[in-house]
Amino acid sequence: MKTTRTRMGAAASVLGIAALVLAACGSAPEDSKGSDSADSGSSTSAPKGEPATDFIGCIVSDSGGFDDQSFNQTSYEGLKQVEASRQIQIKEAESKDDSDFKPNLDGMVKNKCDITYSVGFNLAKATKEAADANPDAHFALLDDDSAKADNIKNLTYQTDEAAYLAGYLSAAQTKTNKVGTFGGMKIPTVTIFMEGFAEGVAKYNEDNDKNVQVLGWNTKKQDGTFVGDFENQDKGKSITANLLAQGADIIMPVAGPVGLGALSSIQESKDQGNDVKAVWVDADGYKSAPKYKKIMLTSVIKAMDKTVEDVTNEAIDGKFSNEPYVGTLENEGVALAPFHDFDSEVSDETKKQLDDIKAQIISGDLKVGSSK
Repeated sequence: MKTTRTRMGAAASVLGIAALVLAACGSAPEDSKGSDSADSGSSTSAPKGEPATDFIGCIVSDSGGFDDQSFNQTSYEGLKQVEASRQIQIKEAESKDDSDFKPNLDGMVKNKCDITYSVGFNLAKATKEAADANPDAHFALLDDDSAKADNIKNLTYQTDEAAYLAGYLSAAQTKTNKVGTFGGMKIPTVTIFMEGFAEGVAKYNEDNDKNVQVLGWNTKKQDGTFVGDFENQDKGKSITANLLAQGADIIMPVAGPVGLGALSSIQESKDQGNDVKAVWVDADGYKSAPKYKKIMLTSVIKAMDKTVEDVTNEAIDGKFSNEPYVGTLENEGVALAPFHDFDSEVSDETKKQLDDIKAQIISGDLKVGSSK
């Protein structure tokens, strides 16, 4: 049985939060106590509309938790934005494993949430069951579109578009001609990053007559290196150490909090005098994980905070719709983060190439991953 517990937010991104009060298994989630949250790297909209103090916005995390410095946390921060701007009530339930999904969602229904966000592909089945059993309740499923119902809004992201740019950049910046990636679980919302990254490297090789290798992902086999979950940071650290030992000097973990193990391994290597860097995903890692900002080349941003904020405001204003949302480079639902401390190391030529490729992807002249 999952017990009620208080977790301190990550120092990097939950400045000012006293605690997150989490739901007991199958019981009613508790009210959020209100706090400021750090910028995840994506833009947020201005406050919309009048206060809605009777509106209850709710969110259930995947097993990574709300302090994963990645997709769970980014989504949560979007709801916190609306709590601050429109004075709504919010409730959250953090899942430790798959067995928590159903009771956590049931708890949201019992609390008469006006909209409930399920964060991640792994919650699709439980969200579909909850929606079917409660047709008058509104749900939004982040990062998956497999749960179809009149009362579910699916929110997905073409992260391969932004990951393509990250792969191209990494190929341009590597000194060893080897870059790496690995995933948490082998699920579509993870592999889409890895495939986009590898395609971007291949494009760089084609454009510049180079032979940069990608370790950890094989496009032909559509398979690669995976931890098997989003919790085992030690294994993430070990996998990263192996990629570094094989010669990769830029690594993109697509693994939620497991990626923090990767960052630790890369930082240790840098501290030993090696010129190594990381590419983060979901949030701008330079801001969400500032402990590791000195190794952060860039990030593949998935603007889940902005999406949650916009969809919640629509629900408050009586405009909830099950029309799917797809985040792209064009609508800024995905993006490549700034290069921050490494900006001066990225040549003007590479920056222009990235701008040109981005324009081609937006226009449809260049097909990436799932759009092919």
